[in-house]
Amino acid sequence: MRIGELARRTGASERSLRYYETQGLLLAGRTPGGHRDYPEPAVDRVIRIQELYAAGLHSEKIRQLLPCMRDQDGGPSAIATPKLVADLSAERDRIDRMIADLVRSRETLDEVIRAARDT
Repeated sequence: MRIGELARRTGASERSLRYYETQGLLLAGRTPGGHRDYPEPAVDRVIRIQELYAAGLHSEKIRQLLPCMRDQDGGPSAIATPKLVADLSAERDRIDRMIADLVRSRETLDEVIRAARDT
C-alpha cells in the first residue's frame, strides 16, 4: 500500500511515517516508479510504534524493542535480551512514576474544584 493509504489507516501523518522509516522502525519497499510500498503488516507496526511513543519511549528504545514484540497484538516474541528486559523495566518504572504524579495532580484539581463549588 502507498504511504497515503497507510497514513489513513493508522492515523499517522505521512511525515511521521517517513520519520519512522529513517529511524529504522518501519520498512517500505519501492515500486518501479520509486514510490513507497508498504506491506499489510505495516498497519499493525505503525500502531505499535505510536503506542510506544505515546508511552514516552524514544526511537532508539523503540528500535530495540520492536523485534521483541509481535506487531499484530503487541505480545512478546522470543527475542529479548537481559539488557533489554532491564531497560524496559526501567521504562515501566518511569511510566509508573508519571502515573503517580498525574494521580496526585488530579487529586489536587479535585480538591480545588470541590472548594470552588462550596463557595
